[in-house]
Amino acid sequence: MSRRALTLLVAGFLTLALAVGGAMLPVPYVVLSPGPTENTIGDVKGKPVITVTGHETYPTTGMLSMVTVAYQGGPGNRIGLLTALRGWLDDTIAVVPEETIFPREQTVEEVEEENTAEMATSQETSTAAALRELKIAYQNVVEVASTDKGSPAEGKLLPGDIITSVDGTPATGMEAVAAAVRKHTPGDDVTFGVDRKGAKQDVTVKTVKGPDGQAIVGVRMGMSYKFPFAVNISVGDVGGPSAGLMFSLGIYDKLTPGPLTGGKAIAGTGTMDGEGNVGAIGGIEQKMVGAKKAGATIFLTPSANCPAAAAAVPAGLRLVKVDTLNGAIKAIDAIRTGSGSVPACTS
Repeated sequence: MSRRALTLLVAGFLTLALAVGGAMLPVPYVVLSPGPTENTIGDVKGKPVITVTGHETYPTTGMLSMVTVAYQGGPGNRIGLLTALRGWLDDTIAVVPEETIFPREQTVEEVEEENTAEMATSQETSTAAALRELKIAYQNVVEVASTDKGSPAEGKLLPGDIITSVDGTPATGMEAVAAAVRKHTPGDDVTFGVDRKGAKQDVTVKTVKGPDGQAIVGVRMGMSYKFPFAVNISVGDVGGPSAGLMFSLGIYDKLTPGPLTGGKAIAGTGTMDGEGNVGAIGGIEQKMVGAKKAGATIFLTPSANCPAAAAAVPAGLRLVKVDTLNGAIKAIDAIRTGSGSVPACTS
């Protein structure tokens, strides 16, 4: 072999090796793709997604499916450049910077824990919204989420404590509790009525001056609920709050006679608060693809997500705009009966 041919061969081999090696290099991106789709009025692995105990339920049919987004990559498990390039060429996949999913100030474990907590909260607020829509009474509960390190409340008010009163006045909500504390002069004592794992007691905490000069004790609160019967939601290893709307619809459907969908295949997404308001979510493009693959023909879309959804909707999938649980139910009723207006989700 001539020297020139040998040089070209070696150069070609090195170029190929560099190309292969470069394609395998880890990059700080995450691939988002359509994840599992589960029917909230159906079963997962033989177990109902929604189980109601202590209240009459009714048989139903059709689909009210929650949709998810799967991810690949992240700190400690980065994807290769070739995987990212494939994703950029696939319209059903999104490739986003790593910090979009995993903020630099959080570990992977912290992000996953946050997603799990958001799912648990979503199940609570979804149940509250459904019962509110059905005019079934329940209690709003102010719960201690955490206390600030070094604050007067640390060690006195414990995570999970239910605050029932402040200075003898019933606690009707987080803002009412905060306002009752702010009425004090910094340095005053404030007495919390607390339900701690079923044991009622008074806890006295000294206030201090907050950043705005008003009295604080350093407690962080959250809302929880006491329902008149048990609602259990089981979807496996899924996190985040975006299934809230579909949970509420599934609960509503099980607690009312006749199938809400009329047997139709409906999917959707959106967060849900205890008042029945639907909020925006991420990954709408991937969720629509997952819904279409699962056989859905109608997709309930938070109004804030409508522009992005309308620009990428798969053929054969009808987008319905929703802002509230009540509005979603009315839209489904109109679709089922063929009468009434159905809000369209447009760009």
